[in-house]
Amino acid sequence: MIIHGPDNADYDEDLGPVMLTDYYHDDYFSILKDVMGTDLTKIAPSSQNNLINGKGNYNCSLVTDDTTCTENAGLAKFEFTSGQTHRLRLINGGAEAIQRFSIDDHVMEVIAYDFVPIVPYTTNQVTLAVGQRADVLVKANASASGSYWMRSSISTLCSVTDNPDALAIIYYENANTTAQPTSTSWTIDDSNCANDDLSKTVPFFPIKPPAVNTTVEVALSFELNSTGNFLWTMDASSFRTDYNNPILPLLQADNSTANIKEFPSEWNVYNFGSNKSFVIVINNENAVAHPMHIHGHNMFVLSDGLGTWDGTTQGSSSNPTRRDVQLLQPDGYIAIQIDADNPGVWPFHCHIAWHVSGGLYINILERPADIPSMVKTPSEVDALCTSWEAYTARQAPDQIDSGLRKRSQSPEVKRRQHLKNHRAGNVRHNL
Repeated sequence: MIIHGPDNADYDEDLGPVMLTDYYHDDYFSILKDVMGTDLTKIAPSSQNNLINGKGNYNCSLVTDDTTCTENAGLAKFEFTSGQTHRLRLINGGAEAIQRFSIDDHVMEVIAYDFVPIVPYTTNQVTLAVGQRADVLVKANASASGSYWMRSSISTLCSVTDNPDALAIIYYENANTTAQPTSTSWTIDDSNCANDDLSKTVPFFPIKPPAVNTTVEVALSFELNSTGNFLWTMDASSFRTDYNNPILPLLQADNSTANIKEFPSEWNVYNFGSNKSFVIVINNENAVAHPMHIHGHNMFVLSDGLGTWDGTTQGSSSNPTRRDVQLLQPDGYIAIQIDADNPGVWPFHCHIAWHVSGGLYINILERPADIPSMVKTPSEVDALCTSWEAYTARQAPDQIDSGLRKRSQSPEVKRRQHLKNHRAGNVRHNL
């Protein structure tokens, strides 16, 4: 989906989305059963290939148990017109990999991150973690008969893969399209697991963050539970949900939200009450990078780095970076600010597929007192919840990750019990 807004740079042609995706030969559920199992050698699965716009070649001799493997499946192709400037909308739509994107012999002008236009800057390489997007402009300043490699390489420092390098081909208008390019790659910097310095990613349309009086620090770590399963934790709590008791409908039904006492601790609810703006600092207590994603907002990225936050803002304090996914470095931190202009219950989680499956997730509860009067659930959603309750009353779904677990009580009994508990006082992490 392309959403057009005010332009912050001129260009001639929009080449549309360029999807960068790590690729696994096993289906997701099979991968997840291994990740959520007790064999700790399988908690970080390796991708088999890397694709640009869904295409890429693969050496089928490496596969011994897949008779459907196709040799030389083909590469994506793009056309440049000499003298024109082309817009590419890069999207990391993968499961785990941090991607390093480049085009041989061409520099890129980055003009937006995660839909947020920025003051353009030039680079040879764009780093995108899972869920991140970047819009770049590329000037077609080579010969009309030229052809060049487009590359996206999975970071071997930060990710796990059997084949890190994805290729696509850029042909100029008079190029021989039966021949492959002979261009050589830029030197790719794979020395850290971070996005570009925040001083480079300055929003084109400035917004000054309001004053805050609430800052919450959350420790991101992991644990082995009593059955030997590896789980991710936020403040020592691994997220689990109950689809028969979604938090938003509970709040809509309970008009005494100021007196809510507590949700189950494994729901990881952080209630920011009536705060108009607040800061969350995520401290990464492990040597793995995490692309942290928020729903319902752009977040001000005040600072990121190694060690701990010193309380200062990197880049412009009056116009800091805004985006909805930010890389959290190994053994590092990110400090983000959120304006509470969207009452609701908003997920904040790692965008790596099996990290959120393993519990790396919190719920940000924003302006709960306003939810019953301001947040309306579409009737189609209510109907879906009704159908789901009828289905789960007959059988318990086989849910092995951070979703529904089998309950001994019926959904309606559980709902009444939760509402009873909620009316007793203040929510966990009430600020």
